[in-house]
Amino acid sequence: MSTSRQRRAGTRPKAVEAWTVVLLSTFTLFGVLTTRAVMSGTPALWPGVALSAVACAALHRRRDRPLQVLAVTLLCTMAQGALGYLLTPLLMGPLLLAQYSTSVRSPRRTTWSSALTAAAGMVVSGLFVPSFHDSPVLAMVNPAAWVLLSAALGAYVRERREYAAARAEHADRRREEEARHRVMQERMRIARELHDVVAHHLTLADAQAGTAAHLARTDPGKAFEIIGRLPETTAAALRELKATVGLLRQDTDPADDLAPAPGLGQLPDLVDACSAAGLEVAVTAEGEPRELTPVLDLTAYRVIQEALTNVSKHAATRTAQVELAYTRRHLTLTVTNDTAPGRPTAASAAGGGFGLVGMRERATAVGGTFHAGHRAQGGFEVICALPLPSPDESPVP
Repeated sequence: MSTSRQRRAGTRPKAVEAWTVVLLSTFTLFGVLTTRAVMSGTPALWPGVALSAVACAALHRRRDRPLQVLAVTLLCTMAQGALGYLLTPLLMGPLLLAQYSTSVRSPRRTTWSSALTAAAGMVVSGLFVPSFHDSPVLAMVNPAAWVLLSAALGAYVRERREYAAARAEHADRRREEEARHRVMQERMRIARELHDVVAHHLTLADAQAGTAAHLARTDPGKAFEIIGRLPETTAAALRELKATVGLLRQDTDPADDLAPAPGLGQLPDLVDACSAAGLEVAVTAEGEPRELTPVLDLTAYRVIQEALTNVSKHAATRTAQVELAYTRRHLTLTVTNDTAPGRPTAASAAGGGFGLVGMRERATAVGGTFHAGHRAQGGFEVICALPLPSPDESPVP
């Protein structure tokens, strides 16, 4: 069955169930008529038809009561054998389907116990077919073999499903472990960048203190002015240090990875780089732009950069919109992309990838909020709100 047919069958289970019973009833009725045509002593027609109808009707409960349905179909089939019907695969259709359903949904021990019981019932029923006493293969061995074959097929399908479920569970565990590993890597990268910003503030504070000490005798006024600005520098350093939440720089990192951290000032360069890659980005700004602290500037840039990277990888269209909204207390970054007409939104864009994990970690580290998901009108959006210092607090360069 093709994938599209499987999807349609999954959305209409009652219709599929009804058609299955109708087709099986037709085949079983054909088996009854075939037996009457080839048997020398013609068995009664209506009892055979009634037994077939009962067996087919019982199949409606084969999923939730497989053993009970198997017992009903076995008794009906044995009764048909007692009436003198030849137990062909067509006539045994309800029993074979019930045995298959039992094998798929029952443990291994139950599967083969029920299969051997049904096979024994077919052997006993074969004793009532007088015209085939000289051919035990047709009367007894052949029906029992069909029952065992149905049980084996059901057991095989059950084993495949259990194996697939075990593989899926193992893959889920590996994805979770990989996600945790990526989160730790992202946290370490954020810690390294925050470390660079904090180191900048502390270096500046040390330079200010040294300069003030040097000017204390020759130019006391200038020295006091420098000392007055020193608390601002140290306070900013403490705020940045708190944002690291205990994460440490790795000793094995290369020493040359200490380039100045990027910020929103490099946003035009990022837009040009996206355009060169075939992604058209429109940038708009609302409100009065505010000067950001280095860590906020870095976080805003990284969130926009990762969001545009996800658009380039997963979006159905090659356009994106970036909106920067400044308020008194927050800077809200919104990155959206639309869905091309007639195309569904790419599922992987919202699949909880590692890029989204990194953006959420960055926003949370500076006390902000983060949201990513599909839009009601189509497309995908990333919204990140970053807290801004009070207007009377000038960020330390």
